[in-house]
Amino acid sequence: MRAHNERLVLSLVRAHGALAKSDIARISGLSAQTVSVIMRALEQDGLLLRGDPVRGKIGQPSVPMSLAPDGAFFLGLKVGRRSTDLILMDFLGRVTASRRQTYPYPTPDPVVAFVAEALPALVATLPEAARTRIGGLGIAMPFQMWNWAQFVGAPQAEMDAWRDRDLQAEIAALADMPVYVQNDATAACGAELVLGTGERAQDFLYFYLAHFIGGGLVLNGQLYTGRTGNGAAIGSMPVPGPDGAERQLISVASLATLERYVAEAGSDSRMMWERPDGWDIPVPVLDRWTDEAARGIAHAILSASAVIELEAVLIDGWMPPALRADLVTRTAAQLAALDLAGIDAPVIREGTVGHEARTLGAASIPLSQRYLIDPNALLMHA
Repeated sequence: MRAHNERLVLSLVRAHGALAKSDIARISGLSAQTVSVIMRALEQDGLLLRGDPVRGKIGQPSVPMSLAPDGAFFLGLKVGRRSTDLILMDFLGRVTASRRQTYPYPTPDPVVAFVAEALPALVATLPEAARTRIGGLGIAMPFQMWNWAQFVGAPQAEMDAWRDRDLQAEIAALADMPVYVQNDATAACGAELVLGTGERAQDFLYFYLAHFIGGGLVLNGQLYTGRTGNGAAIGSMPVPGPDGAERQLISVASLATLERYVAEAGSDSRMMWERPDGWDIPVPVLDRWTDEAARGIAHAILSASAVIELEAVLIDGWMPPALRADLVTRTAAQLAALDLAGIDAPVIREGTVGHEARTLGAASIPLSQRYLIDPNALLMHA
C-alpha cells in the first residue's frame, strides 16, 4: 500500500506540477498524516524537492513539492530503419545525454555493438553517486523487423538475423539493469501520454511518421498495446492511394515515400535522416507528398472512428515542425470532406513531444514501470 501511495503522489506531482501536502491530500483522498509521511520519505529519497513556502492569509504557509530532476534517470534506445539512438533522460523527462548511429539498414550486430560502446559513455556523464539512480532501459523498435527487408533495401538474409536474436536479453546482459521492449510507434504514443503537454484526451489515436508511419492508441487514459504488443498497427490500414487503388497506409504516408519522391526529382534526401528540421525539399515534391499523406491519414481516422469513439487524433513525427503543422491542417481538411454520417469526428492536433518521441517513449517505459501508476487512478482522485 505504501508503494502504491508513493507512486500515486509522484504521478499527481508529474501530472499537476508542484503541489503542497494539502493539495495532495485533497486530490488523492489520503489523510494529511499519510501524505506527510509519504512526501517526507520521497524527499529523503531525493525524488521530491521542497519549494519556497507560500504564505496565505491564515494558517501555516504551504510548501509546494516538485519532482527532483536528478531523482532518477532512465535510458531509452530507439532502433529505427535508418538510425539507432540512445539517450539518458532525467526524472522530468529531459534528455541529458545522447548518442546516435546511422546505417543503410538495421541488423542486430551493429546495434548491439553501438549499445556496448554508447551505454558506458552515457552513464559516465553522471556523477558516480547518481549512477545508482538509473531506473532501467527501455527499447523502442519495430516488431518483426525481418518483414521489412524489401522496404528498407536490405538483403533478406541479413534482416532474417533478427528472427533468432533476443535483443532484450543481450542488452540486459550489457546494461545490468531492467530492460523493457515496446513497439517503436507505441512507445512514441506512450511518451505523449507520460510526457506530453496541453489538453489530455482520454481516448486518442496517435500517428508517428518516420521512415514508416506507425501509431498507438490510448483508451480510457491507458496505452493499448494489444495481445502481442502490436496493437494499433495503423500502418497496415487500407486506404486509397494516389491512383484511387487500395493500398496500405504505410505506402502512402511514410517518409520513405517522400524520400523516393525527392530522389525521383533529382534531389538529395540524406538530410531527412540526419536531422528533423532544415529540410531542403522542392515545394512541389513536398506538396505532393503532404496531400497524399493527409488523404491517407484522413481515411485511416475515419475507419478508426467508426469502431472507436475518439476524442482526438495526434500527429507527430521525425519532421520539421512547420511540415507537421501543415500535415495536421491538410488532414483535418481531408477528413471534413469525407462522408462523416454517423461519426463524431475527433479533433486533429499536433503531438507535443516532437521528433524524439520514440526515444523518449523508450525511456518512459522504465519510468512508468517503477514510479507511476495507472492513469485511471488519477481520474479517480481528480
